[in-house]
Amino acid sequence: MEAPITVDRLRFLVYSLKEKLWVKPLGFCLLSILAVFLAKVADGTSLAEHIPEIKPESVEALLSIMASSMMVIATFSAGTMVNAYASASRSSTPRSLSLIISDDVSQNALSVFIGAFIYSAVALTAMTQAIFNKAGLFILFCLTCLAFVAVILTFIRWVDSVARLGRVGSTLLKVENATTRAIKNRIKSPCLGAVPQEEIKEQGSYAIFTDKVGYIQLIDIAKLQTLAKSKDCFINVALLPGEFVTPERALAYSNTELKNDEVISAFTIGEARSFEADPRFGFIVLAEIASRALSPSVNDHGTAINAISSITRLMLLWHKPVYQDNNVKHKGSETRANRHSENENDKEQSQNQNDRKYDRVSLPKLSVDDLFDDAYTSIARDGAANIEVAIRIQKSLNTIKACFNNSDTEIDKDFTNVANKLAKQSYERAKLALDYAEDIKRIERIYQS
Repeated sequence: MEAPITVDRLRFLVYSLKEKLWVKPLGFCLLSILAVFLAKVADGTSLAEHIPEIKPESVEALLSIMASSMMVIATFSAGTMVNAYASASRSSTPRSLSLIISDDVSQNALSVFIGAFIYSAVALTAMTQAIFNKAGLFILFCLTCLAFVAVILTFIRWVDSVARLGRVGSTLLKVENATTRAIKNRIKSPCLGAVPQEEIKEQGSYAIFTDKVGYIQLIDIAKLQTLAKSKDCFINVALLPGEFVTPERALAYSNTELKNDEVISAFTIGEARSFEADPRFGFIVLAEIASRALSPSVNDHGTAINAISSITRLMLLWHKPVYQDNNVKHKGSETRANRHSENENDKEQSQNQNDRKYDRVSLPKLSVDDLFDDAYTSIARDGAANIEVAIRIQKSLNTIKACFNNSDTEIDKDFTNVANKLAKQSYERAKLALDYAEDIKRIERIYQS
């Protein structure tokens, strides 16, 4: 039985299509051609008895204006988008290019302009053949007026957006939003619906390898579950989305011998990492933007500080506060303990429900050490000699420690311990790089606070 399409795979397919510039323009082109034939269908109805007569010359004039101008505007918008992509690669990082390409405003603008051109060209061709009667001309006139309104509104909105397209601030926001989606999806399902690997006693005797070299973009857990059920076995996935695959690294292990191709087909492996299924990738991109801003040629510590702020907000998405009611600020220790216990029970029940959806597949949990290493290490290294950046890193890690230190859950302990380790490393880097004694005292006070 073929495995059903999972939400993760559907989300990945939608995200992949958004990265393709030709998808939306093609859709708008098909709609524009359909609109012209819709006008012809109106001739077969009794609509002509209730509408005013429209002269063919007025419709032709409007279509000629649209046909002559839309291709120029579409070419101009495409050139502007290409320049924005190049600017984003230079000013931030090439890894953010996929997010800029998938910008809805730019894609919609290009699609509307090309669609309007195709519509006007097809409609003009039909007009020269005199295939429209009174009702068809009236519908065509209305559609042309609507097309003009859509083009004008789209152009105004696009001009407002293109001024920010490819700018560092806009790129930071897009990366943060994409990473937020990935983190929230991973919080809902820490092991993508599979059994946590820590609970598995045996790894499995049969290893599955692949000849492909690249990054895991998606793992179809439902397909692995279907395969494991049909073969009455258990599959232990060894790598998470975002990890680099080589022929000597095992993708998975099984307690029954399986065909490699059957298991490998559940893994989508590509040349680059994807934001949707890989929370760590967003932190890497943010760190790259910050490191580039700290380079001597750019020397923009403000952008690095903004990147650290984004990282802080993203890290705190894993934090579940004990107090859900913000109006109640002071309660007794007994009430606090009760609420904490209820919160932990709810969290444990929710995790058990999510993590047991695919009971014949196991998956490792996201490594908190790797998460912090992706987010902070390169910024701490490149910004060690910059007191503003070094202080902001310490404040960010202090915030994380303060928020996660109030809970006894395993993930909160992991976040607190790793934040302490990164804070010490960042402090020691700054001490070695800073020359001014007062700066060293400032960073020491914040580190020890």
